[in-house]
Amino acid sequence: MELRCYKSLWEWDGEWQDRLEAIKAAGFCGVEYTPPREAGDDKLFHRQLRIHHLQYIAQVVTRGERDHRSSFREQVYRAAKLEPVLINSHSATDDMPFEEQIRFFEAALELESEIGIPIVHETHRGRAFFTPWQTAAVLRQLHELKVGADFSHWCVVMERLPDPEQADVKLAMSRAVHIHGRVGYEEGPQVPDPRAPEYAREVEVFLDYWIRICKLRLEAGASVVSFTPEFGPPGYQHSIPFTREPVGDLWEINLWMMNRFKQRFEEWKQTL
Repeated sequence: MELRCYKSLWEWDGEWQDRLEAIKAAGFCGVEYTPPREAGDDKLFHRQLRIHHLQYIAQVVTRGERDHRSSFREQVYRAAKLEPVLINSHSATDDMPFEEQIRFFEAALELESEIGIPIVHETHRGRAFFTPWQTAAVLRQLHELKVGADFSHWCVVMERLPDPEQADVKLAMSRAVHIHGRVGYEEGPQVPDPRAPEYAREVEVFLDYWIRICKLRLEAGASVVSFTPEFGPPGYQHSIPFTREPVGDLWEINLWMMNRFKQRFEEWKQTL
């Protein structure tokens, strides 16, 4: 099995100009973020990715007071033109009635089949997949639905680390085909710095989540697993009061997280 690591553009608010060469040199195989802010930049962005031999994971973020399906469809069609290997969606809302969520995801599966690009739906607070039990309820209805695993969000909602032996968490892991590598803790979605010894327990727990997903992907016959270290800027990132100065360098943190998981992934492969 191959591990492919992608660089999130979130820490730079989506800016990619003059960054792609450094991203490639650091060992990332591609980038992940929403399409460029201006639709007119799509062709330039696509061309630059090809020049630097970088793949693309597109993000879409559904919106609308009622009709998230139209928002999803419009964004997916635009993203598909950029030839992503995967589309990661922040889908629906936590307060959407269950029956409406099912209709949304049924339409999402139809669109995924139409465009021929895998679409994953992220475990994200404020969205349909905001808890393990809500995620599992949808997954049990729709057996083809895929998950983008970002369990750091569940830490916030649950005020505890998810139990990987709990049935609903195991089901979400079994459907996960993409991993967001951010480490949460009992009171937040992002530890201040995963390199700090006081967060060693949380880092180990999340490394275990991610390896469990890799095992399940391998058992399912997958040859590739994708991983995006996704430590983000303030206010996800802690900052010093009164100054708003970030407590760490996000490029270094995300690079460390990628390399730490690569190490754990290779250690796991040695046991196969």
